[in-house]
Amino acid sequence: MKFSTRARYGLRAMVELAINYNPNEPISLGYIAEKQGISEGYLEQLMTFLRRGGLVRSVRGPQGGYILNREPKEITAGDVVRCLEGPLAPTSCVAEEDPEICERASFCVTQGLWTRVRDAVVRELDSTSLEDLHQEFKQLQQYQQDYCYYI
Repeated sequence: MKFSTRARYGLRAMVELAINYNPNEPISLGYIAEKQGISEGYLEQLMTFLRRGGLVRSVRGPQGGYILNREPKEITAGDVVRCLEGPLAPTSCVAEEDPEICERASFCVTQGLWTRVRDAVVRELDSTSLEDLHQEFKQLQQYQQDYCYYI
């Protein structure tokens, strides 16, 4: 299963909002784009989906930008990926919502496997919040600082 750039970049943008989370201070699109190495144009499209999905809100004006609609601990990676990609499923016959009726379902050996794969991905994404990813980011930063060598 491969997630699109929409899901990967959107999740990175949401983590950036979590890292800088303050419910009263929006983060500019330019700042997010620079920190995450994502073009502003593409990021603008992603934010439109995330805003429509209720995960972020936009603030207009010179000090405007985007703010998470809920605290980082209340938004999961699964929320973000579903907002940008739709229901999670490795195949259409085991989709989370409205699975495709398959004529082979009664004797398909692989359908159970695909269901387990879907469930494992869903479990991991739904149990990982933006706050969890923020904490992992902080640990990664600390690790990098601990092992800097100067010559």
